[in-house]
Amino acid sequence: MKIAVVGVTGLVGQVMLKVLEERNFPVSELIPVASQRSVGSKINFKGSEYTVKSMQEAIDAAPQIAIFSAGASVSKEWAPKFAEKGSYVVDNSSAWRMDPSKKLVVPEVNANILTSEDRIIANPNCSTIQMVVALAPLQEKYGIKRLVISTYQSFTGTGAKAVKQYNSERDGVQNDEANAYPHQIFENCLPHCDVFLDNGYTKEEMKLVHETRKIMGDDAIKITATAVRVPVDGGHSESVNVELANNFDLNEVISLLKEADGLVVKNDHENDEYPMPYYSKNLDPVYVGRIRRDESIENGLNMWIVADNLRKGAATNAVQISEHLIESGIVKEAAYV
Repeated sequence: MKIAVVGVTGLVGQVMLKVLEERNFPVSELIPVASQRSVGSKINFKGSEYTVKSMQEAIDAAPQIAIFSAGASVSKEWAPKFAEKGSYVVDNSSAWRMDPSKKLVVPEVNANILTSEDRIIANPNCSTIQMVVALAPLQEKYGIKRLVISTYQSFTGTGAKAVKQYNSERDGVQNDEANAYPHQIFENCLPHCDVFLDNGYTKEEMKLVHETRKIMGDDAIKITATAVRVPVDGGHSESVNVELANNFDLNEVISLLKEADGLVVKNDHENDEYPMPYYSKNLDPVYVGRIRRDESIENGLNMWIVADNLRKGAATNAVQISEHLIESGIVKEAAYV
């Protein structure tokens, strides 16, 4: 199984290598790919050294699966070229998420929609991924009318540039490069994730709206969001207020969440047990807690959802999609060019 990792030298690309190794993904040949300035450099995977390849070299090698984490413009240009060669592309950028011809997939929720025709598959936004893992069982059982979302997102979600800014501010040293954020992130919170749009929301906030509806297959869900960047080194947290379509028993809700794939319930307030990003770091599950009825509206529910944004929010979800392609036989069914 030839696997290309595009953007291998980046923050998420490095985590992808760790996840592939930890999950014992069936890699017979790794094809590490990065920008031209990194071509020829070396990376390590499973104790072996590999030379970073160019895009064209990787396409010529015809990998069965190419996992992308190299930005939307790169994906727009190169993902179709891999697909034309016969590769399945799992893309972590925003390039294809809202393309009606492309599937947006969180394996625990909707992997069943994938077919052998889906050559380019979109990996959702990090905040959307962890939220829909927790919401899907509720949507199936009760239906969801409305979501009010507040996110508390790690600076690692912005990439290496933001990590450098945070570290420089924390250590009190001059950062000679341009900052990732317009304000200090160390000991601060910025209600500003991604760029602002004409409606006053940020792109990150509108991703939560549009991607959630697409993954859940329900455009009628009313959604509003506020996304905040926080000085947390790894791990996104979300306060999610859910208005369900039907009445619910709280204990039944908790049982549903405990039985759901990919979820870990930490919901013992008497013993101060609840999800925190500190304890989710470098782990794959989505954690949910502070589960309680919203007494201000009918059929209202509050939840606190936490996950490692570089793993389940990015690398792990992409690898899980790739695993599904193999386990379902989709890759084997492919007619390679």
